[in-house]
Amino acid sequence: MPSISAKGVAMPQSPIRKLVPFAENAKKQGKTVYFLNIGQPDIKTPEVAMNAIRNTDKKVIEYSHSAGYESYRKGLADYYKKTGININSDEIMITTGGSEALVFAFMTCCNPGDEVIIPEPFYANYNSFAMTAGLNVVPVTSRIDDGFALPAVEEIEKLITPKTKVIVICNPGNPTGYLYSKEELEKLRDVVKKHDLFLFADEVYREFCYDGAQPFSVMNLSGIDQNVVLIDSVSKRYSMCGARVGALISRNKEVMSTALKFAQARLSPPTFGQIAGEAALNTPQSYFDEVISEYVERRNILVDGLNKIPGVFCPKPKGAFYCVARFPVDDADKFCQWLLEDFSFENQTVMMALASGFYATKGLGKNEARIAYVLEKSALKNAVKCLEEALKVYPGRTN
Repeated sequence: MPSISAKGVAMPQSPIRKLVPFAENAKKQGKTVYFLNIGQPDIKTPEVAMNAIRNTDKKVIEYSHSAGYESYRKGLADYYKKTGININSDEIMITTGGSEALVFAFMTCCNPGDEVIIPEPFYANYNSFAMTAGLNVVPVTSRIDDGFALPAVEEIEKLITPKTKVIVICNPGNPTGYLYSKEELEKLRDVVKKHDLFLFADEVYREFCYDGAQPFSVMNLSGIDQNVVLIDSVSKRYSMCGARVGALISRNKEVMSTALKFAQARLSPPTFGQIAGEAALNTPQSYFDEVISEYVERRNILVDGLNKIPGVFCPKPKGAFYCVARFPVDDADKFCQWLLEDFSFENQTVMMALASGFYATKGLGKNEARIAYVLEKSALKNAVKCLEEALKVYPGRTN
């Protein structure tokens, strides 16, 4: 029998979906499972996007341009200008989700064996994208006791080698919800400029910032126009995860022309996703106002509730819709599985994502879990109560 590739064997399993079989079994047993493991919002997709799909007059579902429909790219450029990011449609390429944008960016800017520095914990699939491109992830650790702030630039500079090509950030962050300040980004800019690196920024949660916080885009950092690549997506902004439409954005013409060759090889991004994405640009501000208000309430229920449980610590995020909590347990991976296999409170239990899978450094995150506050408020209240009761009886509790 032929052997599987070394890359396939090494490809990490998703910590977000790893426990799905245990959750499915819990459901078969009649338990209510609160799925807080995955960033799939229950917020309705804007009606303007749904209507565009329902009412399309296309007679043929054709390929688009490999960079995406021109009308959509022009519409996106106008959207970015309104947010203070001055770019044109030629500096935007539509991709199959933000995931493809990051893979294309890696393959465009790096050679196999190059290194990318990423503050950890980070979105677990960055590991997979880097491995797909043959790159080595070099983590720089942010700490829960600091609220997951950007590590000191001195720590980052220590990791730079002749193989270092890119620094990757997510802002606001998945899994932590941390929002980098303009000052933090400017310090990062100075490192990027000094060592002539690329800076990739995943800004897909830009709309979701709370408590008066304002996001600052890397596209507005002075002096590094040719070093910056922005990754974006419609998945979270418009609650359109299944549309699989994202964008790769850069003012670096060589980056864009090279990335287009990868885009041509996969022909085109999804037609219906682009139709929905273009229509979604007309979503009224009232939609976002309501969504942000809802997420603030959900965040407060979850995070404040967690911090009231003895032994639990959870920094309050300023953006996105995730948090990372530290639990008083010997092993959070085992705790998360135990919740699904062996525990229920009033026939309910909770599914969380294994935070250890969001770290590249072995052994970190072993008493942490990522939680997505993407369910309605009563479900979150019930989930917090389940966790409180679970910790009273979990055999591996440490204090």
